[in-house]
Amino acid sequence: MKILLIGEYSNVHATLARGLKALGHRVTVVSNGDYWKNYPRDISLVRGYSKFGGMWYMAKLIANLPRMCGYDIVQLINPLFFELKAEKIFPIYDFLRKHNRKVILSAFGMDYYLVHTNTFDKPLEYSDFNFGNEVRHNADAEKERADWLGTAKERLNRLIAEDCDGIVTGLYEYDVCYRPIFPNKTHFIPFPIECPDVSTEFSIPEKVKIFIGIQKSRSEYKGTDIMYAAAKDVLSKYPDRMELVKAENVPFEEYSRMMNGSDAILDQLYSYTPSMNPLLGMSKGLICIGGGEDGNYEIINEKELRPIINVKPTYESVYHELEQLVLHPERIPQLKRDSIRYVRRHHDFMKVARQYEQLYKDIL
Repeated sequence: MKILLIGEYSNVHATLARGLKALGHRVTVVSNGDYWKNYPRDISLVRGYSKFGGMWYMAKLIANLPRMCGYDIVQLINPLFFELKAEKIFPIYDFLRKHNRKVILSAFGMDYYLVHTNTFDKPLEYSDFNFGNEVRHNADAEKERADWLGTAKERLNRLIAEDCDGIVTGLYEYDVCYRPIFPNKTHFIPFPIECPDVSTEFSIPEKVKIFIGIQKSRSEYKGTDIMYAAAKDVLSKYPDRMELVKAENVPFEEYSRMMNGSDAILDQLYSYTPSMNPLLGMSKGLICIGGGEDGNYEIINEKELRPIINVKPTYESVYHELEQLVLHPERIPQLKRDSIRYVRRHHDFMKVARQYEQLYKDIL
């Protein structure tokens, strides 16, 4: 098959492309590298933010559109799959639809259905937009509601979701927002991770080394502000038992290197499931302290392994679980082994690529 993957979130498309290429398919990735993370791609479309940055970006995009024709499958990372206002993406979507066989929409991040469902229907105990029946009114939540509800972004998202040939959800919380509305075209496939060849022999550490990655512009949205505050306070109480490593706005290669040798990773306070960065850490033997709710294990049919230290979206929950890990480091070797097994069992990039391959064949 000839496959075009447009856009990038946290290395999903770049990793998937490697798997699909290994299966013999011709794959092209078009993206901006996910901004400063700089993930690999075949066609690089990076928008500058000088006075004429938008004009240069549009000119480069138009020049490359002929290279985005004639594919069996076009997969979009998000309704906003290029760095343009939603109004300008409508004709580009129509062009891609006309000049390729099938189009798939990915539900991998922020979009209308995530915002609307969690604001009004509230199927999750907690999310970026609700705590139980209470709607969250923090700055990030209000900004996303203003962006996606009653706007061109909403119209674009709804158009693509209704018109496309399939929708792929990458996490449990995205699936519960799409499947009730599009039951016949929604397909859950786990995120792909290129699992390193690492030893599964671990000892009890003298000091528990905790890693946290912070994206300054999204710290409140992801909850890393609360997680970091709790981690600093545990460190202050147990300086002889704990280390804390912080990676802030660093490219992917440096981020990946900085997490090496850590015992646990703090990530995604408001998530039910681990996303790409904690999964990468787990593949190396780090313990994820974050989202590990029952829905996460149910959707992948995992009945044995429970390697994630699940936290509720509060400072107190993060502090408690982190303190317990620091006070009981004897738990760490088994949790590390289970983390590696979990990622290899469900997220190995070749296994995931085969799931996508089958989906594409079914849609074609």
